[in-house]
Amino acid sequence: MKYRGIIFDLDGVLCSTDEYHYRAWLALAQKLGIPFSREDNARQRGVSRMESLEILLEKSPRSYTDAEKQELADYKNRLYVQSLQNMTEADLSEEVRSTLKQLRKKGILLAVGSSSKNTPLILRRIGLAGFFDAVSDGNGITHSKPHPEVFLKAAAMLGLAPQDCLVVEDAYSGIEAGVAGGFDTAAVGFARSHPKADYALTCFADLLQIAEG
Repeated sequence: MKYRGIIFDLDGVLCSTDEYHYRAWLALAQKLGIPFSREDNARQRGVSRMESLEILLEKSPRSYTDAEKQELADYKNRLYVQSLQNMTEADLSEEVRSTLKQLRKKGILLAVGSSSKNTPLILRRIGLAGFFDAVSDGNGITHSKPHPEVFLKAAAMLGLAPQDCLVVEDAYSGIEAGVAGGFDTAAVGFARSHPKADYALTCFADLLQIAEG
């Protein structure tokens, strides 16, 4: 095998929570009277909750204290978490489910590397709680992507060096984090055009061939 471990981002890679995020941020923006578009939402991809809030507040006519920002971020997260209760195992595609199982049969260690603090909840909702060999998420890091901390921690939890792992990402910041950490990267979705990605996936199952080298 070319890779002994594969580290997956969660949102936009294993499942899609984009619409849930967008609706929660939009509700906050409307509450504040701030314009918010899907283009603004796309810029929030792969970054932390507070960094995402800063993107939303760029169009605000007033400034906010740190305490107020925390309240706004908490409000958005409450809306988002409520909406996640609508997620089910049907939100995990059969292609992703099958590919993960086949990768495991090949003896490859599998991990999640996500900046989201809601990672445990999402994994439970889509039926993947306890499936991965390691989960590194926003609850255990101090630096969000493009800093490589979340991936470096995932690799360490697997007992592997970065060069033995492949990072799978859908965000530019995620690809940059993987590169910064010394990982090979495979890009899906928006990140497929990133010039530093080692692979641009046409479908999730492409990982089966890539893993073998």
